[in-house]
Amino acid sequence: MLSKAQIKYIQSLQHKKNRQKSSQYIAEGDKIVQELLLAGMPVKAVYATADWIAGHTEVLKKLDASAVYTVEEAVLKQLSALTTPNKAMALLDMPAASAQLPGKGSLVLALEAIQDPGNMGTIIRIADWFGIKEIVCSPDCVDVYNPKTIQATMGSIARVRISETDIKSFLENTALPSYAATLHGKDITQFSRLTEGIILIGNEGRGLSDEVTSAATHQITIPRLGGAESLNAAVATGIICGRLLI
Repeated sequence: MLSKAQIKYIQSLQHKKNRQKSSQYIAEGDKIVQELLLAGMPVKAVYATADWIAGHTEVLKKLDASAVYTVEEAVLKQLSALTTPNKAMALLDMPAASAQLPGKGSLVLALEAIQDPGNMGTIIRIADWFGIKEIVCSPDCVDVYNPKTIQATMGSIARVRISETDIKSFLENTALPSYAATLHGKDITQFSRLTEGIILIGNEGRGLSDEVTSAATHQITIPRLGGAESLNAAVATGIICGRLLI
């Protein structure tokens, strides 16, 4: 049974300022909660229906029994940030967000001013699919721990390290080659498979800033065969990774 104070606290984590103040966030969904537990993420508590808990006893062994709360679906609906709540959610501590300079042989995604939570979550999932372990976000990106972002990652948040820093400074302090996605760069089909480097993806509407583009060692573009003006940021990320990393 959750107290009113516990319910109020969990609800408060739907707001960025409260997540930042507490350094905690909520993840919702059967698959996501399982993935986070299996990956050894810092799960502080799980709130779930009795039938969900009964069906996941093995994975829940990773938590102390006192951190597993049986709640009714009506209570989960109160706690949820989603229109249709799931049968399980987890409370987690945020990992450290400071960026580390990548070493030789590293593959990194660097994101500037990505604003849509769905795009951000999908990009994290794409990074996980292609084996990219590190994402660096500019300070003006959407909050990675937004409930919609976490939902869109489908558990990939457990396997990708995400940090925040100024992208231009990050590029200036690394020896790795960097590849800025633009509308007028070099055709990506003319590049060999990348074994190291930083792939730069910009804002959904504006793309990358001029200063970040200028700091990159290469400008790249996806060849356009039709009449569309631009591509969704997550779609572009998937195409670029699929062409350059396989």
